Amino acid sequence: MNVSDVATNLELGEQGIWFSKGKSNISYPSAGNAACFEIEDHSFWFQHRNRCITAIVRAFPPSGALFDLGGGNGFVSLGLQQAGWQSIVVEPGNAGAINARKRGLANVICATLEDADFRSHSLPAAGLFDVLEHISNDAKFLRYLHGRLIIGGRIYLTVPAHQWLWSVEDVSAGHFRRYTLSSLISLLDRSGFEIEFASYIFLLLPLPILLNRTIPSLLGLRKAETAEEAIRELRGHSKTLKLAAGVFDWELRRLERKKTIPAGGSCLVVARSLRARAQE
Repeated sequence: MNVSDVATNLELGEQGIWFSKGKSNISYPSAGNAACFEIEDHSFWFQHRNRCITAIVRAFPPSGALFDLGGGNGFVSLGLQQAGWQSIVVEPGNAGAINARKRGLANVICATLEDADFRSHSLPAAGLFDVLEHISNDAKFLRYLHGRLIIGGRIYLTVPAHQWLWSVEDVSAGHFRRYTLSSLISLLDRSGFEIEFASYIFLLLPLPILLNRTIPSLLGLRKAETAEEAIRELRGHSKTLKLAAGVFDWELRRLERKKTIPAGGSCLVVARSLRARAQE
């Protein structure tokens, strides 16, 4: 696709990546994309999240290209591309954008949504996969995004669930908050979106997060992790999650039938932009 048709502040640079002419600060660890790149292809957590996202995109398909905002190393975009959809990575971190190109993704933009300066009502669909919690003013961001989407354009979101599961890992990751389905639905409604589907995923994760992260954090027994420590922990979690593969297969079957999951460690939502409620 011709990226310049939808954005006014991008220049084509090295390795075929589009770069914005300015850079805004983001709340994400500088080594975060490199750490994830080492484990994404073999992590059960990343793989199951991709399967859930693909299932819900298939159930509620976009009307055109899906812009994967904060798309990191392109792991989700590659999964969507392999499932038959065009996905464009929009990632502000240089390392993530370069890794996305290494994965073979043709359309990679190294910029924030705002820095790219996308034209009004030009994006057919957008993905925010564990991104919204990194944005300090999430309501303002969603209103801005609403103005960039075509009328009726869809957004697909995943976010970490439940503020009572807050831990030092959230601080280290650059999170501002965790969500419930009700708080996320209310936020999207106020920002001009109509909810089409809302569910929890990762049914089994809240209790392990509470016991292994939240309570030790509250007691001062758990400290902020380095990128290397986070990699080791995620690898360990992946082995544990594989033991519960049957439960996660059940989750996937429900999503494929547009059925919700009553609890979980993450929220998964599909919403559609509406002209009447837009607050640009």
